[in-house]
Amino acid sequence: MKATAWMGTDTVKVIDVPDPKIMNARDAIVRICTTAICGSDLHLYHGYIPAMRKGDILGHEFMGEVVEVGPQVRNLKPGDRVVVPFPISCGHCSSCQRGLYSVCENSNPNAGIAEKIMGHSPAGIFGYSHLLGGYAGGQAEYARVPFADVGPVKVPDEVRDDQAVMLADVFPTGYMGAEMCDIKPGQVIAVWGAGPVGLFAAASARLLGAERVIVIDRFPYRLRLAEEHLGAETINYEQADVLDTLNEMTAGRGPDACIDAVGLEGHHGNAAMYAYDRAKQATRVETERPFALRQAILACRSGGVISVVGAYGGFVDKFPMGAFMNRSLIMRTGQCHVQRYTRPLLERIQRGEIDPSFVVSHRMPLRDAPKGYKIFQKKQDDCTKVLLTV
Repeated sequence: MKATAWMGTDTVKVIDVPDPKIMNARDAIVRICTTAICGSDLHLYHGYIPAMRKGDILGHEFMGEVVEVGPQVRNLKPGDRVVVPFPISCGHCSSCQRGLYSVCENSNPNAGIAEKIMGHSPAGIFGYSHLLGGYAGGQAEYARVPFADVGPVKVPDEVRDDQAVMLADVFPTGYMGAEMCDIKPGQVIAVWGAGPVGLFAAASARLLGAERVIVIDRFPYRLRLAEEHLGAETINYEQADVLDTLNEMTAGRGPDACIDAVGLEGHHGNAAMYAYDRAKQATRVETERPFALRQAILACRSGGVISVVGAYGGFVDKFPMGAFMNRSLIMRTGQCHVQRYTRPLLERIQRGEIDPSFVVSHRMPLRDAPKGYKIFQKKQDDCTKVLLTV
């Protein structure tokens, strides 16, 4: 079969690889119909996530048709149309039983590697390095889905592929980012990043009752999406000081909650700080560029919530711990527990409360995946989200 493979820093190719096979009684094989390139795939593309190997199959956002199931998978059958959550979760461990699917205790066969870096291992993730299991991803013609009796969710006929595939990651991740803010009526929520996760965080903050949503980014076309589709207020951080502007917009208090939907490859208008982080990141003294996280902590009202759904992989420098502790801030974070949200958000799509396909800007066949990565990485042609059809 054809699959998109990581071939080294800033290089992907569509290559021929063996078809996946059932390896466990709880496996399923899914023929991919639609897959997507995620912003966190760019962290792999740029070589910032450890334990990548040449030839690793990428992709953790995919949906398609079940073609084969193992003998213990009784909730699915060949022909079912499904969307597959990106965390691989057993459904039975202590974490899964508490709904913490992205920290499943049984799905990462390389847990020992992750434990050396993180203390304990998170769940395995499709197409996201050997640190997180070494599983083949879904930017391919077929994918093996472990624990298929727990993860995949059937997609009704009236829900389109370009809507359903958003339930694999970006829509639930944005929703969890907003949910972690404990939004109350009348509150102001600020979101750093107007990529797909940031846009869904802003949309979800609206769905959960926020009075005002403020989105911070530097690309005018992404800020326009936030304004036109979500009714959000916006700040272009290359044209205005974010902290001063947020204070002006909130009568000096700051937002009630701040969502970091940027993660480890943040950019910032402060040239000196950007150069500092880039230099430390290039020499691997620091693994992240946490501009958004630092700024969110300083901007948030005292006693407020910092919600972090942007992906981080290692260690940050100049973390404003004094502000965090002395101002009684709360931080909530995590890779999304997608299985917790897939069905409720699918129902919101069916009820017409939201059409998540509004973030899609580019559609192309799987063979053009390398082109899709370049366009997305360079933000060319007003690119917000690339879907690959198989």
